[in-house]
Amino acid sequence: MLEISCLVDNTAQQGSPFWAEHGLAFVIKTPDRQILFDTGQSGVVLEHNAALMGIELNRTDALVLSHAHFDHTGGLERLMTHVFPGLPLFANADFFQERFHTVNGQPESIGIPISREKITNFFDIHLEKMPAGVVPGIWTTGEITDRSEFEGRSKHHVIRSKGEWQPDPYLDDLSLVLDTREGLILLCGCCHAGLLNTLAHVQKIFNRPVKTIIGGTHLISASTENLKHSIDILNKYDEIQLFPNHCTGEQARLTLISALGGRVHSCPAGTVLKFE
Repeated sequence: MLEISCLVDNTAQQGSPFWAEHGLAFVIKTPDRQILFDTGQSGVVLEHNAALMGIELNRTDALVLSHAHFDHTGGLERLMTHVFPGLPLFANADFFQERFHTVNGQPESIGIPISREKITNFFDIHLEKMPAGVVPGIWTTGEITDRSEFEGRSKHHVIRSKGEWQPDPYLDDLSLVLDTREGLILLCGCCHAGLLNTLAHVQKIFNRPVKTIIGGTHLISASTENLKHSIDILNKYDEIQLFPNHCTGEQARLTLISALGGRVHSCPAGTVLKFE
């Protein structure tokens, strides 16, 4: 049995005591392991919702960070008060690159809100370009190198390289791949590398069909044409079930529901999904 719980999302289950914030975090439980995927923006929502769901953060066996933006790494400092030093932390090799958002032409940091030194002194760091095994049956995608399809991009996201401001290449973006009897589950943070690029990468590397996609897809920035193209491609993937949230965008979510019907499901904070 594999259990995936959404701890942090932009929305929470309606009428529930769960809290929401702009961010994302999931807990994955196998029969003998507990993995945390991202930490949300503040750590406060992570703690609150974990307590409501009976999830003990101190039982976390590994942490995976999908990318360096603050809405996925902002809960790191509070998480460190719950977990043991030396906890394995998996991320991309480009994870510690500083990242910025331009506002009125001025760059503002949107990266990790605590220092690299504090993170590396506390965690057992695993920064890889290639797919990495986290626990049996769960891997990172590694770096999404083939990006022939559109990406989950913002024109305001930049990095400083060789003394100049350049568009963020999102090299740090990764997702998780979970093995189940029915097929692979693709658990996404933001899919800045592009949902279709990530999907094609996983099918190629793992050579098994993806049956379920969960998490942030960054379709919020997709044009009407690209959104239609995404739906056309998803229709070719043997009835993939989708649980989009976070950066998918409400308009994109409604378009997916209109086109794919019962294959699209909600996934606010408080959602628990179980797989064999």
